[in-house]
Amino acid sequence: MTISLPVDVIDHAVPLAPSQTTHAVRHQRAKVVAATQASYEGMFTPEVEGISVVERLLTAFHACRLSKSASLSAHYRERLVAEKADPALIDAVDAGRTAGLGDARIETILGFTTKLIERPIEGDREAVQALVRAGLSTPAIVALAQLVAFLSYQVRVVAGLRAMAAAEGVQ
Repeated sequence: MTISLPVDVIDHAVPLAPSQTTHAVRHQRAKVVAATQASYEGMFTPEVEGISVVERLLTAFHACRLSKSASLSAHYRERLVAEKADPALIDAVDAGRTAGLGDARIETILGFTTKLIERPIEGDREAVQALVRAGLSTPAIVALAQLVAFLSYQVRVVAGLRAMAAAEGVQ
């Protein structure tokens, strides 16, 4: 399914007017802005082996909820709806009910995500083995870990820009 994406997810999540100083600072390094957006696009390409786009979007939605990034959570929820993910599953994740979903694979993926976000020291060999037992291949596990790392970066960039905009007196 092809959906229309914002030109830049972070600009959409913050949002900043081009006349703002914070916007100018963000876009001062065009290569960083472009690389961040390209990383986002790469994280959700259908070509990633062993973990579906919906599974990755659920991971992103859950990670952003845990990180209390409302604008990014809303973005990933919209993407899930556009991908026609199960509405009951979206609502359960939105409510923080990631256990008892009826899908052991999704529960394990979201549990691993929770560990990496809230208690990274628990993202150990046993946590990875749980993913293997849930049916994830090595490339899928690597993609999942890369996604969670990217989401941590994305959440921090959005939070930093929001703080800068607030200091600027705009938000």
